[in-house]
Amino acid sequence: MSGRKPSARPGEISVADFDFLDGSVEVARLWVENRGQSTCLIQPDRLADPEMFGMLLVDAVRHGAKAFSQSHGIAEDEALDRIWQGVEMERDDPTSPVETVQNYKKPN
Repeated sequence: MSGRKPSARPGEISVADFDFLDGSVEVARLWVENRGQSTCLIQPDRLADPEMFGMLLVDAVRHGAKAFSQSHGIAEDEALDRIWQGVEMERDDPTSPVETVQNYKKPN
């Protein structure tokens, strides 16, 4: 691609202006179709071990609760409880199979 920046996808969250990420690496991206399939791309070689990924997921849940609270005007505790309910629902009865898109050296 000779130095060109790839074009943004519709609905993509831009992080171009977040200079606090300069010392960070991206480890995952999440997408969801409207009432449809989800796509999760994970770069496991950027983390020391699976437990670190679990810790990041919990951080994401907590940040999600704060974001939903601010955006939807609900209590942060309620948002957190509802997110955990969704986690447990999916954990107990997955809604879709997990399909690997590439090998371990590339996003999965």
